[in-house]
Amino acid sequence: MVKERWFRFGIGIIMLFVIIWFIHSDRYVFTPFIIFAKTLFLPFLVAGLLFYLTRPLVELMEKLHMPRKIAILVIFLIIIGILTLIVNLIAPIVQEQFNQLVKNIPSMINAFKNGIDYWKQNQASIPNFVVNAVNNAVTQLQGSFTSAGSSVGNLLGGIFDFVFSIVVVPFVLFYLLDDRNKFSNSVVRFFPRTQHKEITSVLKDMDSALANYIQGQLIVSTCVGVLLLIGYLIIGLKYALLLALFGMVTTVIPFLGAIIAVIPAIIAGFIQQPIMALYVIIVMLGAHQIESNLISPQVMGRALKAHPLTIILLILVGSHLAGVLGMILIIPTYAVLKVIVQHVVKLIRIRRQEANILNKS
Repeated sequence: MVKERWFRFGIGIIMLFVIIWFIHSDRYVFTPFIIFAKTLFLPFLVAGLLFYLTRPLVELMEKLHMPRKIAILVIFLIIIGILTLIVNLIAPIVQEQFNQLVKNIPSMINAFKNGIDYWKQNQASIPNFVVNAVNNAVTQLQGSFTSAGSSVGNLLGGIFDFVFSIVVVPFVLFYLLDDRNKFSNSVVRFFPRTQHKEITSVLKDMDSALANYIQGQLIVSTCVGVLLLIGYLIIGLKYALLLALFGMVTTVIPFLGAIIAVIPAIIAGFIQQPIMALYVIIVMLGAHQIESNLISPQVMGRALKAHPLTIILLILVGSHLAGVLGMILIIPTYAVLKVIVQHVVKLIRIRRQEANILNKS
């Protein structure tokens, strides 16, 4: 029984749960490792995203007989050019709209105050469950502001982590692009020679799933941001570029990203003019319909073959585990685990077929 694959797999699962329990029960021993992992997580995450976005260009340049290191340097120059263009063209507009938003905060507060006064005066005619829901939301909002104010002391640490990430990312990205073919060979060495082909196939499919998802998500987010910007400009919404960029960023969260993006836009539109909130909803619905019916099926069809209910449940689990970051990372993690499970099931079927053939012979 010890030699059976299922027995060794079960022992491995038990050992994994034992390690997780030990880490949870005695965190002090693993504190240095946790700090080390947290410090390197963000640089490697950003470098990994840039790796999957820039690798096709490096491979294209290599096909044109350009040395790999020269191609990587060209990619770095392109990234620097794009950042320079953003800083010179887009950043001033965003900064101006942000400054206008800050200046209009007192009027927004007055608008909310008038709304609260109206709410208090008409609570008698509003159902109790609605009153309780609003009161709970206000309490949670006040608690959020309080916690945000109490965390100001961690600002210097956050700035240091950000600067550290900016400095480390280019080096990590360079070695990922330069040594990209060595990773799979290093992993395969840990397995018997008879399994090298299967492990290589698993790693290749995992890499393809991540690449398709990340590259597809970038295209979808960019298209949604452009659609929102066009729509906001047509209806004359203030802070159009700022809100469109926010919508583009939140689109990386499937399904729920559109809901998160529309909330500040509705608030800004309502304060500008009550009817504007309706226009914002129409623009968001139009952009979402174009994205879900035209863009995503073409771009993300190969990357994410999962039922929408499965995605929603995964996002809820990710948000409970790690907040917004968990909502973003849970989908690619699911794609990788799905590839592994598919290969394991395929391997089990092949082994059963081979066993049946041997038994018949």
